[in-house]
Amino acid sequence: MGQLANFASAYVNRLHMPVVRWTDVVEILIISFLVYQIVLWIKNTRAWSLLRGIILIMALILLAAIFNMTTILWIAENMLSLVVIATVVVLQPELRRALEQLGRTNFFASLVPFDSSRDMGGRFSDKTMQEMIKACFEMGKAKTGALIVVEQNQSLSEYERTGIEVDGLLTSQLLINIFEHNTPLHDGAVIVRENRVVSATCYLPLSDNMDLSKELGTRHRAGVGISEVTDSLTIIVSEETGHVSVAYEGALSRNLDSEGLKGKLLMIQNKPLEEKKRRLWKGRTKNEKETDS
Repeated sequence: MGQLANFASAYVNRLHMPVVRWTDVVEILIISFLVYQIVLWIKNTRAWSLLRGIILIMALILLAAIFNMTTILWIAENMLSLVVIATVVVLQPELRRALEQLGRTNFFASLVPFDSSRDMGGRFSDKTMQEMIKACFEMGKAKTGALIVVEQNQSLSEYERTGIEVDGLLTSQLLINIFEHNTPLHDGAVIVRENRVVSATCYLPLSDNMDLSKELGTRHRAGVGISEVTDSLTIIVSEETGHVSVAYEGALSRNLDSEGLKGKLLMIQNKPLEEKKRRLWKGRTKNEKETDS
């Protein structure tokens, strides 16, 4: 009994709590963030289907190793480097998109506001927002197709250079005139920066998202495509149906009414929080009055 007690005492003495430094905590947080982002990226891209295929192949290789199937093991060993290269080639668009999203993540910007003067006034004025909404639904009634890209933090200069410079104050009539049929500027996208239309007839990258409905045309795929590679918000007016849709962060919200479009624009307007609360309260009070009447 005494020997057991001595052994237990010696074992306990050898145990020690690890020293946790603040750098260890930061390292764990960084690794957790990266793993979460990788899993999220895999789930939302073609990599998810590819990963399931790789898991199936790994299971087959494991069975080959258990039953000593030497030929299969030799093939797997010699094709490993080829499979890695092929995976990078197949997922090149997704990898590029993931790096672009990582590059525009505003983690540090949230800690250090670099452009607080612009944030106080918002990305664009309420008048600009109302003019955009008015133009979109007037064009929808006339079955006039439109593609309006609203710039946020990431510059759209690369796409702006593909079009024709306009640099005019945004009004509903200007947008309607630009997208009017058989006019020189109607084909392509308009880029909006703050309260101005900076360029028209711009070319946008098309989305290769296979989940998009087959009934959607080039205009909708271009709107989703630019939202996948930048942080912009794109308003799409369908030429066939007149319906208004919004593409943001690779997702498409279809058949919006004026309030739905206003909500999307308010989301990126970047007004102070108190101002947003006040406006939401005014809208809620107005709805209550309409309900009572």
